[in-house]
Amino acid sequence: MQKVTFKNSSWQIAGNLHLPANFDENTQYSAIVCVHPGSSVKEQTAGLYAEKLAQNGFITLAYDASFQGESGGEPRYLEDPTTRVEDIRCAVDYLTTLPFVNIHAIGILGICAGGGYAANAAMTEKRIKAVATIV
Repeated sequence: MQKVTFKNSSWQIAGNLHLPANFDENTQYSAIVCVHPGSSVKEQTAGLYAEKLAQNGFITLAYDASFQGESGGEPRYLEDPTTRVEDIRCAVDYLTTLPFVNIHAIGILGICAGGGYAANAAMTEKRIKAVATIV
């Protein structure tokens, strides 16, 4: 696992990038953005799913939503649906910059409230090719 950051608006989003066990930087992998429940952080539910999916060969990204955890944004602890959906788009933006991510094979997994945000983002974010929700 690697700690990473990417931008949404004027603040940094903190994430954990999970890599497969036999990671080869010269190989392109399918990737999954893991979206946490409301009032959660990347080390909890989304991080557990991200870790298990990486063990099965995926690049996964679990991140703290804007205003939550290690991510920036004020006021703290705000649960803003519009910003949560934009966080997802920014996460996809970040994944497309990684040379070992197959940009045609990016999926999303949303858990609890994250499931609603994942479905909403996938309606307009055409780079998301697969959607799964646990709600």
